[in-house]
Amino acid sequence: MKPQAVSVEGSPKPSGAYSQGIVANGFLFVAGVGPYDPVTRVIIGDTVEEQTVQTMENIRATLLAAGCDFSDIVNSAVYLAELNRDWAAFDATYRTFLKEPYPARAAVGTALKNILVEIAVVALIPS
Repeated sequence: MKPQAVSVEGSPKPSGAYSQGIVANGFLFVAGVGPYDPVTRVIIGDTVEEQTVQTMENIRATLLAAGCDFSDIVNSAVYLAELNRDWAAFDATYRTFLKEPYPARAAVGTALKNILVEIAVVALIPS
């Protein structure tokens, strides 16, 4: 079966040549998501906590469109514009959306385009 794109009204539309999500071989791969309003694409929040909440809500919309929720996430990749400054605040906010066992995760500091956080996830689609 070929991979299938997942497109969601409740999550910001891609700004480049990529899909919001791809379903393949029983997994949902969610593209890197930032703290954008799904309709206006305005950045929501000035702090990493506020931006993490919006980012996770955008991820939730894509998960739900594929029949998943946060408990189905098996891996996440986190990008922080200010890793040393924002790590603890990000992690405290991120964990409010998830329960143990937490997904495997990598987090790196990197240059981001006017945002403080971006997150990509992989979820196992429930059978």
